[in-house]
Amino acid sequence: MPVPLYSWDFFGEYLEQLKNSLSDLSKLKMLSKSNHWKLNWDFKEELQKDHVIVVTDTSLNIVFASENIIGMTGYASEEVLGKSPKMFQGDETSKKELQQIREAIDARIPFEKTIINYKKNGETYSCHIKAFPIFNRKKQVVNFIAFEKAA
Repeated sequence: MPVPLYSWDFFGEYLEQLKNSLSDLSKLKMLSKSNHWKLNWDFKEELQKDHVIVVTDTSLNIVFASENIIGMTGYASEEVLGKSPKMFQGDETSKKELQQIREAIDARIPFEKTIINYKKNGETYSCHIKAFPIFNRKKQVVNFIAFEKAA
């Protein structure tokens, strides 16, 4: 019995997502080891929830973005590396929310916010962010991690 062509398209898309997830997991594991992260997250579970994972250094430059960021923002992960998450903000992004985020980052405490962000094409989207400081074994902040999802 012939198999409809669209089923192969679906399977190919699934394989691509699986490949990207495995690549993301490998990169996160290397980042965790090289920066001596004290805690371990279940990144696989977060990616299965369709969360975009963004990691910054302490200067808030993006050092990792999961491959699925392109679906939420229009940017490929390679395009955002070395840039600040401010690249997603614009006129409609709440200054009050940004100030609260800044205060949490400065205090090195977790935060959870939903803000208006901007895609590469200029469209706005509501972005739910759960972010945490990442400490090394010496209890120094070495990175920040955000689990994001279009709300």
